[in-house]
Amino acid sequence: MADTLQQPIIAKGFTGSAYPDVFNLNAMPAPPLELKPGQLQDHKIRQFFEDGYVIVENFFTREELNTCRNAVNEQVENLAQKLYGAGKIKNLYSDFGFSDRLIKLEEEFPGTNIILHKGDGLPEAFRNLWTNERLLNVVEQLIGPDIAGHPVWNLRTKTPQNEATTVPWHQDCAYLDTDSYKVLQPTAWIPLVDADERNGCMQVIHKGHKTGLVGNHQCCYGGTWYVMLDENEMERTLDADIPGDIRTCPVPYGGMLLLNNVIPHRSLPNMTKEIRWSLDLRFQNPALPFGFYGMKKGVIMRKSNEPDYKIPWQEFLNINRRAKQRQAVKDLVENESDQEFSTTLEGPWMRKWEIVHTNQHTKRAETEDARWEECKA
Repeated sequence: MADTLQQPIIAKGFTGSAYPDVFNLNAMPAPPLELKPGQLQDHKIRQFFEDGYVIVENFFTREELNTCRNAVNEQVENLAQKLYGAGKIKNLYSDFGFSDRLIKLEEEFPGTNIILHKGDGLPEAFRNLWTNERLLNVVEQLIGPDIAGHPVWNLRTKTPQNEATTVPWHQDCAYLDTDSYKVLQPTAWIPLVDADERNGCMQVIHKGHKTGLVGNHQCCYGGTWYVMLDENEMERTLDADIPGDIRTCPVPYGGMLLLNNVIPHRSLPNMTKEIRWSLDLRFQNPALPFGFYGMKKGVIMRKSNEPDYKIPWQEFLNINRRAKQRQAVKDLVENESDQEFSTTLEGPWMRKWEIVHTNQHTKRAETEDARWEECKA
């Protein structure tokens, strides 16, 4: 049946090179003789490598996640004050809270959720969660004792029934350069509320990583900046069975979904009346390429030979990832003074794939030559 499908344009992001040993059981480190705090039983780690993902329930304490929720509230407050001070909104909606204030701001100034998502600030609460000792102990089971945080992390502002917050099928490597195709970069997807089918939890393609191949994506989904991977393409190149391999992954508050960077996944639409907030935090071996077009390095979190190692956060925070992304598709950004309230998001991944939907986000990628070398840090 696959032979009768119309063949897509092969974009330069598709290399055809496969690295199955990087992502499957052959890459699994030797299990520890004694489990450290937080570390998972062997069958859970094997599931990560065999299936490409694993759900871990009851991992974080409510206090650990509640501090992140408080940090989100502070970010929403700061953004509301900026919008109000600039005359973009007429009401601060201070009577609303974590689950609905951003919705009200979005109603008055469409794209507010995008502005918040674009923010490159990394609150202390997020940093503490990213470097949580028990979480790093689990990551050690996946990639070994030397650990870096990847430069691409995200706060997901999933407001209800919003195209800009509903992510289509994709592989994470599709957003990075081709060096990332042969590097295991585990993601901890951490919802800050109970995440289920109603409010837009994740779906994955079961064992969709087994070929070790990054499929031929397209750009961009509808009116968004998201790349997308067609289901026919997953059947053709990733040996997926659609819909048989689709798995829905509800994650209760306090849990996380661990997944690798080549397993296809997407988020469902949020059909409730409240926001589904989440964080995605990525890790890898610091000795390997980060795959972010040379624009920003990761932050080293653990060194196996330095037990008293201190994380150099300021060095990491000094480089604004979003600004680098804009520069990568246009060397002089128009209306730079209004970037604070821009609802456009662009980046170098747009030049990797065939652009099939033209919108405000793809405009610069289509009309300007990328200047990646000049943007390198």
